[in-house]
Amino acid sequence: MQSSSILTLGAISLVLAACQTPQQAVQQKEDLLAASGFTLQPANSPKRIAAMNKLPPNKFVQQTSGGTVVYVYADPAGCQCVYFGNQTAWSNYRGAVFEKRLANEQQMTAMMNQDAFDFGPWGPGFW
Repeated sequence: MQSSSILTLGAISLVLAACQTPQQAVQQKEDLLAASGFTLQPANSPKRIAAMNKLPPNKFVQQTSGGTVVYVYADPAGCQCVYFGNQTAWSNYRGAVFEKRLANEQQMTAMMNQDAFDFGPWGPGFW
C-alpha cells in the first residue's frame, strides 16, 4: 500500500513539473535568487561575457574572495547574467527552495486525498 502511494506521489510530481514551461522555471529561479539576496550582474561587456562563459551554466559555484565566501550562479541562456550572493543569501535561497518543495509536496498530498478512489459499499480496506 505504501509503495503504491509513493509511486502515485511520484507520478503526480512528474505531471506537475511537466505543466511548468521552461521559461516559468527560469523566472521562478530568478525570483528566488533575487528574493534571497543575490545580486544580478548583467554580462554586458565582452570581458563579462567571457567570465560568465567560464562558469558552469545554471549551477552554483562557491568561491572565496578576500577571505569571504561568495556564491556565484551563471545564467547564460536566461538573463545572460551572473548572480552573486554571500553566505546569508545562500542560506536564504536553500531555505526558500526547501519551503517550496514542502509546499509542493503538501499540495500533491492534498490532491491525492481529494481524488482518492471511492470503493463504494466495500470501503477502502476490502483488498
